[in-house]
Amino acid sequence: MNKKVELFIPCFIDQLYPDTAFNTVKLLEKAGCEVIYNSEQTCCGQPAYNAGFWDEAKLVGAKFLKDFSDINYIVSPSASCVGMVKGGYDDLFTNSIEHNTCRSLQRNIFEISDFLVNVLKKEYFGAELVGTAVYHDSCSALRECKIKEEPRKLLSHVGGLEIVEMRDQETCCGFGGTFAVKFEGISSAMAEQKVKNAQAVNADYIISTDASCLLQLQGYIEKHNIPIKTMHLVDVLTSGWANI
Repeated sequence: MNKKVELFIPCFIDQLYPDTAFNTVKLLEKAGCEVIYNSEQTCCGQPAYNAGFWDEAKLVGAKFLKDFSDINYIVSPSASCVGMVKGGYDDLFTNSIEHNTCRSLQRNIFEISDFLVNVLKKEYFGAELVGTAVYHDSCSALRECKIKEEPRKLLSHVGGLEIVEMRDQETCCGFGGTFAVKFEGISSAMAEQKVKNAQAVNADYIISTDASCLLQLQGYIEKHNIPIKTMHLVDVLTSGWANI
């Protein structure tokens, strides 16, 4: 099996959560992959696409198709951006000059938990994190990428961590990209509901595979001084390695 992996780091993680990007490299290398990172990569075009600017999104997407090859796996710590490439690019590139290149990339791109569990067949990485956590199913992971059990399988092997389900498990956190800006009141109320559901099961951590959801929830948590911490799945899976 070709263990060369091209790493796709979305804008959100590049700008706000660089540690998650570095931890993604560590995790893939621990899984036996050779990680390739093209520093020329930029956005996948999702913000423009979601806002209805499809021509602009297509320009950004065309660059994305050139920045990655169609012979290696492409892995990203973001279900949202993977969902955009797998689904949104159908709208932008079907029957275009980039059609075949697009289809090849769509077959090869994976969100990291999907890649680790279903492609590499690896679930244990020696991580340790003591506490109780809820896993937040992001809309993109659950609905666009059909990812539900994969993160839970990975988290079940983290030493000291108890995963519990919360009420309205599959409900949106209220981020939704530009939705959080356009409908601030509704967005904040949705974040409040999600955090309160996590509090109700005495969670120490809210874990997700989308940094945008975590930013949304962390904002509410910090504003109200709530003793819960948000963590990206990758950061959990690379926790406690020094203890081994």
